Amino acid sequence: MDAVVLKKRGYTLGIYLGEGSYAKVKSAYSERRKINVAVKIINRRKAPKDFLERFLPREIEILACISHPNIVKTYEIFETSDGKVYMIMELGVQGNLLEFIKCRGQLPEDFSAKVFRQLAMAVDFIHGKSIVHRDLKCENLLLDKDFNLKVADMGFCRRVNYDDNGNMVLSKTFCGSTAYAAPEVLQGLPYNPKTYDIWSMGVVLFIMVCGSMPFDDSNVSRMLKAQKEHQVPFPRSRDLSAECRILINHMLNPDPLKRMDAAGVMAHPWLYHKWRVEDVEKTRHDGVGPPQQASNACTVNGKQD
Repeated sequence: MDAVVLKKRGYTLGIYLGEGSYAKVKSAYSERRKINVAVKIINRRKAPKDFLERFLPREIEILACISHPNIVKTYEIFETSDGKVYMIMELGVQGNLLEFIKCRGQLPEDFSAKVFRQLAMAVDFIHGKSIVHRDLKCENLLLDKDFNLKVADMGFCRRVNYDDNGNMVLSKTFCGSTAYAAPEVLQGLPYNPKTYDIWSMGVVLFIMVCGSMPFDDSNVSRMLKAQKEHQVPFPRSRDLSAECRILINHMLNPDPLKRMDAAGVMAHPWLYHKWRVEDVEKTRHDGVGPPQQASNACTVNGKQD
């Protein structure tokens, strides 16, 4: 049925890319654009009421109004009479960042700085528009053919609201995965969703340069204790620059009031000292990825909430 619906729209359905309880993602070829695309198919009849009333409308509204080179592009969204929503999106042909790290192991600092800077630019862009992601993790960060990063899966995104005095209205919904969750979120406290995004970015960067998770999420109470101690467990076997360690420590500050914001991340010297602009441009043109490394692959046990 999906193949027939998409064929009428000019898409030839391809392989499965992923599947959940009420949504699936497949590849397809766009006859009009002459490119391969990703098709996210949501079945309204199987989706929970809260998702249909809150999260899906937000995602559709926000996807329609954002455009950034490091955010997955949405080409088209349409719905059929049988309750299926089709989102035609940019395809990350190199897969997601987690798969990449599992294959390559810990990534070199120069390549990590280049890719992470692209993540920072995307987050700084949406935060500047008072939009938050709330589910930043390696699985939701895609790589294009030239190994440029694209932020995907805006299912938990929302606009930030402010009260009459201009103060941010804090979020109360637990979003994302436990392994990437900030301590205030794990404790069920009302939280600033922008600083939550920054914490998740810190976890992502740690995984990139260390090839492992910073905190063990198999026991949440132990994980929370470790987070609050603010002792980021950098592997002794990994010789990281002081600037990289400092940046990760700033993003993984357990006090959200002391945590770095997106503009601060963008301005951090590690992003520029380790990866000069001309090197970024050369990599974009050459399509060169990081060298193969022998190290432990990243494993994530966080659960989607």
